[in-house]
Amino acid sequence: MRKDVRILLVGEPKVGKTSLIMSLVSEEFPQVVPYRAEEITIPADVTPERVPTHIVDYSEAEQTDEQLSSEISKANVICIVYAVNNKKSIEKVTSHWIPLINDNTDKDSRVPVILVGNKSDLVEHSSMETILPVMNQYTEIETCVECSAKNLKNISELFYYAQKAVLHPTGPLYCPEEKQMKPACIKALTRIFKVSDLDNDGILNDNELNFFQRTCFNAPLVSQALEDVKNVVRKNVIDGVCDNGLTLKGFLFLHTLFIQRGRHETTWTVLRRFGYDDDLELHQDYLFPLTLKVPPDCTTELNHNAYLFLQSVFDKHDKDRDCALSPEELKDLFDVFPYMPWGPDVNNTVCTNDEGWITYQGYLSQWTLTTYLDVQRCLEYLGYLGYSIISEQESQAVAITVTRDKKIDLQKKQTQRSVFRCNVFGDSGSGKSGFLQAFLGRNLTRQNTVSEEHMSYYAISTAYVYGQEKYLLLHEVFPDFDVLSDTDLACDIVCLVYDASNPHSFEYCARVFKQYFMDTKTPCMMIAAKSDLQEAKQLYALTPLEFCRKHKMPPPQAFTCNTADAPCKDIYTKLTTMAMHPHARLRCMCTCNRCTFCHLQNFINSELVQTVKAKLYTAILSRYVTQADLKSSTFWLRVSAGATVFAVLGFAMYRVLLKQR
Repeated sequence: MRKDVRILLVGEPKVGKTSLIMSLVSEEFPQVVPYRAEEITIPADVTPERVPTHIVDYSEAEQTDEQLSSEISKANVICIVYAVNNKKSIEKVTSHWIPLINDNTDKDSRVPVILVGNKSDLVEHSSMETILPVMNQYTEIETCVECSAKNLKNISELFYYAQKAVLHPTGPLYCPEEKQMKPACIKALTRIFKVSDLDNDGILNDNELNFFQRTCFNAPLVSQALEDVKNVVRKNVIDGVCDNGLTLKGFLFLHTLFIQRGRHETTWTVLRRFGYDDDLELHQDYLFPLTLKVPPDCTTELNHNAYLFLQSVFDKHDKDRDCALSPEELKDLFDVFPYMPWGPDVNNTVCTNDEGWITYQGYLSQWTLTTYLDVQRCLEYLGYLGYSIISEQESQAVAITVTRDKKIDLQKKQTQRSVFRCNVFGDSGSGKSGFLQAFLGRNLTRQNTVSEEHMSYYAISTAYVYGQEKYLLLHEVFPDFDVLSDTDLACDIVCLVYDASNPHSFEYCARVFKQYFMDTKTPCMMIAAKSDLQEAKQLYALTPLEFCRKHKMPPPQAFTCNTADAPCKDIYTKLTTMAMHPHARLRCMCTCNRCTFCHLQNFINSELVQTVKAKLYTAILSRYVTQADLKSSTFWLRVSAGATVFAVLGFAMYRVLLKQR
């Protein structure tokens, strides 16, 4: 909505321009009328549209042609005033004023014009028969109002129509010659219909219509009003109502009817609620909210409510319920976008099914990736899907969680983040791409079917660490050793991949580590790729194992994607674990949730153990600990006994789990 409205009154001398303004302000006809009224500003709270309004008068006696041209260019709407009892002033509307206005305005954005027939109190007939052909000839003319400054007839209505012509213009919506809505308006309303069609059945049922009505007008429709609306559509449009719900055809007809009956504000209210500006483009403030700020060393993630919304969007378009989006379903999902946001490379960035269709997990992973790498793009996408409208939020910025500074996570030795970035380094041909694709469950045979032009430098999926689902984002870094950017170095964990069958491959990994990561706190892991091939001795001063021991890294992890089934994913769980706990030296590199170590970790970290521990601690302190007790040998004997009991119970649990293993 505009911040203000500027109305300019022009016309021949003595037609009553100044009298109209003074009658509006004083609510009585002025006895003495100056040549020109000073610019008047009407506050927002006393105007029907709640917008400050500036009314500007023009006087041929006091102003030059240059000043008039300047005022025309600044005006939002122009009222051409004529006297209904003066035929010459009516003729001047088409012979002088409309051409003058058109010469001083841009052809692509013509200023709306209101024709004002003043002094209606002096005649008994109407000028509308003369004016109607003029209105049909010039599309920029919004309406014609006959009024009387002396009798105060239609004065407030005149300025209301002028406001309305600016705030709710007909031009972008409707073509009078063809008597139908313009393509841009149809396109915008079609998107609004699809966003509001929550179950994607092509019909707005009563619940969806009520939600739409409440969203746009803050009030639901009563049952009888709903039926009346549908009956109007039934009488005028074939297939406008189906299964007692409103179809797209019926929805568009209703808005055409609103416009034809002069209720443009109804359609504009809907358009603006769904983010459209005066040019029927989605407003930049709607797509890119300014409230979101991401400090350095912080990341962006989708919150729980955002994932629930995206899940509903997926379910809405997964019509065959196979937990994957076919190309047709994906196209339908993105039909509310002005362009296709996901290219063929997305299919090689996230998990797909055997037919190459993006799965539910892959769908959420791609949204997670977009949020992490380009949060502004994510906000734009959520805007197209109507997140703020459907979720009834102020903007889609509320869907984003900005994580705390990574330094704080390291200090506290814990993190609330769900997405961890792993930058993958390695020389050309070392197997980095295969390592990324294996994370998506693709063996070497399946990888060979992917065209090189559709390959992706990213791969993202989930990994479970001690029962918690986390996202691991793998980024293949271009192997140009001398041009590594800050983005290439900023990550939660570094993966150094070398070809175990190539004697020259390890040297690149060693050089990258020593130059960029040796003196940092970023955890690193060495991957011996292509372990199914004959292992070659690396031509480096230290063997990979000796190098890892020297720099206190885990031993090199053997890896191959040349398997009959999907490659093993344990290595990715290890990477995620190290990214989550960069401060910890892991006793065991296995995070399979099956071995004894993992079972003990889960047991120790379980909510039950933590609750029991806290209650025991509170009970002991509240019952036994006093200033005197702290100094007594009896208290410390009790503490020692309690610690011994706890240790025995822990060892017994360990033996039980070991026997099960």
